[in-house]
Amino acid sequence: MNLFVIGLGLIGGSMAIDIRNLNEDFRIFGIDNNPDHLDEALTLGLIDEKAEFDELHKADMVIVSVPVNAALKVVPEVLEKVNDEALVIDVGSTKSNICSLLSEHPRRRNFLATHPIAGTEYSGPSAAIPNLYKGKTNIICEVEKTAFKLQEKAMKIFYDLGMRIRYMEPNAHDKHIAYVSHLSHISSFMLGKTVIEKEKNERDIFDMAGSGFESTVRLAKSSPAMWQPIFELNKENVIETLDEYIQNLQQFKDLMEKEDFDAIYREMADTNRIKDILKGISIKTT
Repeated sequence: MNLFVIGLGLIGGSMAIDIRNLNEDFRIFGIDNNPDHLDEALTLGLIDEKAEFDELHKADMVIVSVPVNAALKVVPEVLEKVNDEALVIDVGSTKSNICSLLSEHPRRRNFLATHPIAGTEYSGPSAAIPNLYKGKTNIICEVEKTAFKLQEKAMKIFYDLGMRIRYMEPNAHDKHIAYVSHLSHISSFMLGKTVIEKEKNERDIFDMAGSGFESTVRLAKSSPAMWQPIFELNKENVIETLDEYIQNLQQFKDLMEKEDFDAIYREMADTNRIKDILKGISIKTT
């Protein structure tokens, strides 16, 4: 089976690693607009061959793992070039725009909109790791619009990778992911920015930074080239989550100014239940 992976970074590269390890009959072709990424992916063994868009007619399956704004151009082009039996999977973290764009496409049945909830703060082919998707959730949108036999092909891959499947409408996906993912990245970037600006005058600040700071700003190491388009395409939902987040920060600041530390304690104690929520999620995924 010929698998084409477009975008050979963490997400696409990690998927290529596991698919290769689990399926000996796959031959993996790589497409990337960065020639260095192609060379690196070939050297690392993520792909068997470099490829071009004009070769997509040979594909049995195509995984598109590019920034979400680029996907709006790339996925329609891919659908125009693949054969009628090929499956095209998009793995971007916004779904409303791509699903709306392709709603009337003649080959909509060949397309599956997915979002694997997995990743690290690193990027590029060298960031690809095995078992990235094991135990992770994969959100699938508008599955009913994909040809059933192509759904089956995709589900076998996802289950082989050890993923949990959840179905969701594109608008609901984008709203929920703004809270649990996009806001987390903004918080991390802005905390990092705040500390960097302060560090200009206080050189010792990073010497005092412990594991708490490191874990909180970990996401600030993520690729701006990937995240800026996500914020752009999911702007309305991100702004809504920011409004609520800023309101909570302002409330905390007001309590500090009023020296109402009993109220601050109650706020933190109430929020502590996030431990039970996350523990429940962890149990469900094991």
